Amino acid sequence: MTQRTPLYEAHVRAGARMVEFAGWEMPVQYQGILAEHAAVRERAGLFDVSHMGEIVFRGPGALEALQRLFTNDLSRCADGQAQYGCLCRDGGGIVDDVVVYRRAADDLLVCVNAANRAKDFDWLRQRAGGVPVANESDDWAQLALQGPLAAVVLQRLTGTRLSGVGTYRFTVGDVAGIPCLVARTGYTGEDGFELFCAPGESPRLWDALLEAGSGEGLCPCGLGARDSLRLEMTYRLYGADMDDDTTPLEAGLSWVVKLDKGEFVGREALLRQREAGLSRKLVGFALTEPGIARHGHAVLQDGRPAGVVTSGTRSPTLGTSIGLAYVPPGLTAEGSTFAIDIRGRPVSARVVKTPFYSRKK
Repeated sequence: MTQRTPLYEAHVRAGARMVEFAGWEMPVQYQGILAEHAAVRERAGLFDVSHMGEIVFRGPGALEALQRLFTNDLSRCADGQAQYGCLCRDGGGIVDDVVVYRRAADDLLVCVNAANRAKDFDWLRQRAGGVPVANESDDWAQLALQGPLAAVVLQRLTGTRLSGVGTYRFTVGDVAGIPCLVARTGYTGEDGFELFCAPGESPRLWDALLEAGSGEGLCPCGLGARDSLRLEMTYRLYGADMDDDTTPLEAGLSWVVKLDKGEFVGREALLRQREAGLSRKLVGFALTEPGIARHGHAVLQDGRPAGVVTSGTRSPTLGTSIGLAYVPPGLTAEGSTFAIDIRGRPVSARVVKTPFYSRKK
């Protein structure tokens, strides 16, 4: 059964085109993907991401329990700080990529991907060693205000001094009179905030943000712009760029795998893979002739399949066709060339430095 977020009626009133995504009925666009993408890059955009899940470790031993299940090092994460990393299976495959919000050593909120709510909760609870783990996904709505003017807009609605909230830091405060967890995080590559609040308060918060930002050209944005924005930054999408059969090392996420921190689930397999060397790795590419690569298109070397595209689009910001693909070791160096089979036609591509887009200062 398809689920709806607390903001469903607001999306319909705004004329959004709704689609099914990860079991949720979500807005893919309002005025158009290109316009919404440009709004986030140049001004600000507002996303409903209430389909994401929230799982909480709470009580004595919470930090130690999650540390054993998470690839990054939570001992280096201070209270009020967020940290990105992966949950891995014993064989190194990625259960999910998540963000952990450390409210205290005995109170950690794990934000998980929408499609993995139930899977992640079961996986974490079974391995928590008796530490209480709660699935609080239905207790939260989540809005993402993203763009270079996001702080200007949000500051009008809160007494919290946003300049004191650094990147990947968070605080608790009222926004438009609504209690929120205010995090300086996001999935677009621009400055911005993710606001966690009670579901029943989210329509009022949504309306207040749009009104506060009307003078700056703030607009609601859908999944289409969210995808093109994240791809320009080379942010991975679970289920497309990585899954249970992909390791963080293959996915180019070695920077969130702290093999020297001590034991965690998947560590031994990742150590063995690092020692043996990778048989494939995710790279960014740009097409050098007309076409758009899509998920599932084959990478060709000398006319034979050598890899697979996981994400692809025409970058609205750069005006070129970009994508991510798994390729063998001999094709990972910047400047390497290969072809992509686009509907039976080999289209030339080359490996380029990522992220494709750099935030304007």
